Amino acid sequence: MEKKTLSRDGTSLAYEVAGQGPAVVLVSGAMSTSSTVAPLAGLLARRFTTVRYDRRGRGESGDTAPYAVEREVEDLAALIDVAGGEAALYGVSSGGALVLRAAASGLPVSRVAVYETPYADFSDGGAGERAAYTARLTEALGQGRRGDAVELFLRLTGLAEKMIQGARQSPMWAGMEAIAPTLAYDDAVMGDGLVPRERLASVGVPVLAVAGGASPAWMREATRAVAAAVPRGTYRELADQDHMVDPNVLAPVLTGFFAP
Repeated sequence: MEKKTLSRDGTSLAYEVAGQGPAVVLVSGAMSTSSTVAPLAGLLARRFTTVRYDRRGRGESGDTAPYAVEREVEDLAALIDVAGGEAALYGVSSGGALVLRAAASGLPVSRVAVYETPYADFSDGGAGERAAYTARLTEALGQGRRGDAVELFLRLTGLAEKMIQGARQSPMWAGMEAIAPTLAYDDAVMGDGLVPRERLASVGVPVLAVAGGASPAWMREATRAVAAAVPRGTYRELADQDHMVDPNVLAPVLTGFFAP
């Protein structure tokens, strides 16, 4: 990353700026760094000033204990300052939960777009599974078992055991273990896993909630619920896309939404 700034608690945040025009800050999800959103940032940079950054505890950014979701909101405030004092926000997966929380907190945000924030409806009893994940994740990280923590997360996403064991043998595994402690951060950002309707009701800016047409039905329903919970929400579905959305498909949609 080319540049660094400091968050309110002194944590160093690595970021990169590209393009010209209105500012858009891009926020990655769990088990990812700024490189995850780099292709999308490159496409949006044709019309906007894009800012992508390593969230605390990842990549070239620092970390300061103890963690609190409020610190990540302050991180976004620092990046918005870098962007000129006001910016649109885009967040993918649990990064979407973070940008929605930032908008609800009153940061100078003009618009918000999220892609498949993985909230759920626990009327089917899934709340117990969610709580069990949090407990097991806390235990694994507390005992320094980073690999086990990564496995827990991959199972939560529905990855098959054979693929998980294959991932353990891949060159990527060391990098995944390196940022495994941040799984607790994303877990905290997601809260109890339910759509935070009361908080979202206080988001006053336009919100675009996007899902992939090839994603599971519960993911699309969660995205619809986000759009319905904010006063100025819009739902958009991208045909043939799943959670690993093609930046070339998503970028034109975001460009149309973010354009002044």
